[in-house]
Amino acid sequence: MTGKKKRNQGLKRHHTTQWYSEYLLLLLGSLIIAISFNMFLNPNEIASGGITGISIIIRQVLGIEPAITQWALNIPLFLLGLRVLGGKFGAKAAVGSVFLPLLVLLTRGLPPLTDNLLLASIYGGILIGTGLGFVFRGKGSTGGLDLAAQLVHKFTGMSLGLAVAMLDGMVILTAGIVLSPEKALYALIGLFVTSKTINVVQIGFNYSKVAFIISEQTEAIRLVVLNELDRGLTMLQAKGGYTGEARMVLMVVVKQTEVSRLKELVKATDPGAFVILSDTNEVLGEGFKIHS
Repeated sequence: MTGKKKRNQGLKRHHTTQWYSEYLLLLLGSLIIAISFNMFLNPNEIASGGITGISIIIRQVLGIEPAITQWALNIPLFLLGLRVLGGKFGAKAAVGSVFLPLLVLLTRGLPPLTDNLLLASIYGGILIGTGLGFVFRGKGSTGGLDLAAQLVHKFTGMSLGLAVAMLDGMVILTAGIVLSPEKALYALIGLFVTSKTINVVQIGFNYSKVAFIISEQTEAIRLVVLNELDRGLTMLQAKGGYTGEARMVLMVVVKQTEVSRLKELVKATDPGAFVILSDTNEVLGEGFKIHS
């Protein structure tokens, strides 16, 4: 077998494994969302945005099963998005739009774990965020207001982030009118917790720092970082805004545990160095997270 055939077979196996992994994440994430919906949000009437929030409001007003409402809204939204925006949604969005309401229906008999609205909003938000994080890591979608936001973006030019926030805000405002203002406030807590949890699932807890160092002792600091801290760095050509003089700026990415050591080394080398430290959410490459 030639090397080219071996590479092609290896790529095929990789794509097949990735395909299964992505769909597994989509299904697992949908299951977590459904469990959270039935154990925390739905029994406590916390409509924290999205189609699931709308289904809670409609259940309260019309008595319709939430899964039926979710299907009734998800499927037309998906078909409309497919027609207007083309086939970029793909099979995963179709699966998510149908499978999540099915799981909501199948897990509706689960007993609620608490009737405390604060606990329900926090833990419901954590589980919803975890489920959505898995879905997004699987490059999938559960449909719903994400598709509606893309349609709003298409027709109005509004940014996607603003469109999502506006639609979720309308759901929570409606919940405040139909359910109660207090429950709408708890829904905001749940929405906030969900957004933070999604970031944790997608990025993790290992936040890093990027440091920009401006110094007259550039070479000495470069050697210290390479030899003492054992970190690579990048030298950026810059020009002083006041003096107009050319100078080098060192850019170093370090882990949280290495920040204090970096500051100590820079201070010992040049007490007058100008150091800018900034959070960076994800670093891919040697010494950090492996590309996936």
